[in-house]
Amino acid sequence: MYENILRHPGPTPIPKKVQLAMNRDIFSHRSQEFVELYRETIELVKPVFGTTQDILLLPSGGTAALEAAAVNTVSAGEEVVVITVGAFGDYFVSICEQYGFHVHKLEKEWGQACTAEELRAFLQPLQTIKAVFVTYNETSTGILNPVAELAQVIREETDALVIVDGVSCIGGAPAEMDAWGIDILVTGSQKAMMLPPGLSLVSVSERAWEVIEENQTPAYYLNLQSYRSWAEKGMTPNTPAITLIYGLHEVCKLIEQEGGFTQTVARHDLMKNMVRNAMKALHIELLTEDQYASPTITAIKTPQGIDLSEFLTYLKQHYHLDFAGGLGHLQGKIFRFGHMGYCFPSDILQAVSLLEAALQDFSYDFEPGAGVLAAQEVYLAAQEVYLAAQEVYLAAQRKALQR
Repeated sequence: MYENILRHPGPTPIPKKVQLAMNRDIFSHRSQEFVELYRETIELVKPVFGTTQDILLLPSGGTAALEAAAVNTVSAGEEVVVITVGAFGDYFVSICEQYGFHVHKLEKEWGQACTAEELRAFLQPLQTIKAVFVTYNETSTGILNPVAELAQVIREETDALVIVDGVSCIGGAPAEMDAWGIDILVTGSQKAMMLPPGLSLVSVSERAWEVIEENQTPAYYLNLQSYRSWAEKGMTPNTPAITLIYGLHEVCKLIEQEGGFTQTVARHDLMKNMVRNAMKALHIELLTEDQYASPTITAIKTPQGIDLSEFLTYLKQHYHLDFAGGLGHLQGKIFRFGHMGYCFPSDILQAVSLLEAALQDFSYDFEPGAGVLAAQEVYLAAQEVYLAAQEVYLAAQRKALQR
């Protein structure tokens, strides 16, 4: 039986080295071995968040981390703003409403980002906002919100906490939690972090800790103060996902081997451009504008004249290429091409080639090879820039040695 080529927005493929790391012998989460693993892993993952704050590791999916961010900072009846540009922004709304928060929803049409100007106008009449919840990368639409700009507006217009859902992009998109003024940043293991589901990562600013300490949280398992207390001892309050922490440690090592997180971000940006140029060459419309396009997932409209459900099923059965369909009212109207985590330019070329083969089988009108060629051109142009930069670096090194 053939393995599917998984190009979903999560779960995503797992590197072999990470799989091997997770196969190591298990040990007690109250042992010195675990303390050493935990502390070293936390230090390694901080650059991915762009923070000097500790990262808390919750044995949960990303949704639990979003809930923890909400329930630890806000009490029933207090006012919050939720920026929603798709299905997962609506998740934040549901969580906040479940706990009785007074929610002001800034809602954009699916496929559009929230701009700083729109947020500023929305916030100005509101005087008692406790927190603003923002989805950094909206998986359902392939939108990357301008989080740095939004965080700046929130700080200028309110005293509210800036709480960011980075579940589907941390590990593949720029993240500067401290520099941007983000108070809580969360992500999950199964997307750009190249791990199986089951681990979420949360970082909290000093400003947010002050609010959390004063908040009457009803949480027990998701009590962030408890996680902080145990983290000081190099442990977690409850049984952690030890095998996933092994894997996370290895993921951080792979990022270092790639040349550091800056290079990892550059790879994701390159793959985004390869996919988008390929679709344009095939005359297939994209849902989002280039300016706000996600580096980890691309939302692609149904090719003209094709039944999308039938096409995606055929693509998986005959070419073993597995894309995700649309969510909510976009079901049947778009498919989603994931390019995050353990994914490289060669994987993009393979997927575009197989997509073209299926399009030919469905008698779609296009020039065969056009998508692959367009993606190749983006890749080769990036390689030229990289090699030129390397030559400048090596020349500087040679000059330094001659002195």
